Amino acid sequence: MPERVEDLGLSGLRLIQDPDGFCFGTDAVCLSRFVSVKPGERLIDLCTGNGVLPILLSACTRCADMTAVELQPRPAALARRNVALNGLEGRIKIIEGDIREIPKQLGDNGFHVVTCNPPYLPAGTGKQNALDERTIARHEITCTLSDVVSVSAHLLRPGGRLYLVHRPERLIDLCCVMRAHKLEPKRMQFVCHAPGEAPCLVLVEGQLCRRPGLSILPPMVVTEG
Repeated sequence: MPERVEDLGLSGLRLIQDPDGFCFGTDAVCLSRFVSVKPGERLIDLCTGNGVLPILLSACTRCADMTAVELQPRPAALARRNVALNGLEGRIKIIEGDIREIPKQLGDNGFHVVTCNPPYLPAGTGKQNALDERTIARHEITCTLSDVVSVSAHLLRPGGRLYLVHRPERLIDLCCVMRAHKLEPKRMQFVCHAPGEAPCLVLVEGQLCRRPGLSILPPMVVTEG
C-alpha cells in the first residue's frame, strides 16, 4: 500500500505513515499528553518508530533538545523524513540503533527525561508471523521491558523521569522492574474508551532515586478516531 500523509490535528503537524509497517495509535497520543518536560531539559525517546512521539511533544512541550532511537532501518528513515517534513531538524535528532547500546554511545546520566512506547507482548505470546516490522514493534523480541527500564536508568540524571505507556495487565511487571532499577513509580494514569470501562492502557512516570509515593490521576477517556 502507498504511504499516506496524515494531519495530526496539532499545530499543523503532519506525519508520513507506511501502512505496510507499524502505524502509531492512541497510545502515542495519550503518552504525549502525560509527559511533562521543562524548557532547557534534554529528552530521549526509545523505540520511536516513525518518530510520532517527539513530533507530538514538539507542540505539547517547549523541549528543544530531543533525541529519538529506532532499531529498524525503514522506520528510522521514515522518522527522519517526518522530522524534516515538519521542519524540526533543529529540535529532534534520529539515531538508528539498538537501545541497549545507546548508553555506550551517548554516555550515562545525560538526559532529564526518557519516553518510551515499548513492545507490549512477551516473546512467544500473541500472534507472530515473520520477524517483520509489526512483529518486532509489538513483541519483546529485540528488547524487553527490563531492557527499556535498565537503559533508561543509565541515561537519566538522578531525579530524572521515565514516562511509559503499557498494557494494564503488565502493570505489576512494570512497577517491579522499575523499582529493581531505582526508578520509583510516582505518577500513574489509566486510559479507557468510556467512563466506567476497564482501562485499555496505563501511563506511568518513574523518577530515578526518589522516595516512594504514588499519585494516581483521574482516568484519561479517549475515543478512537
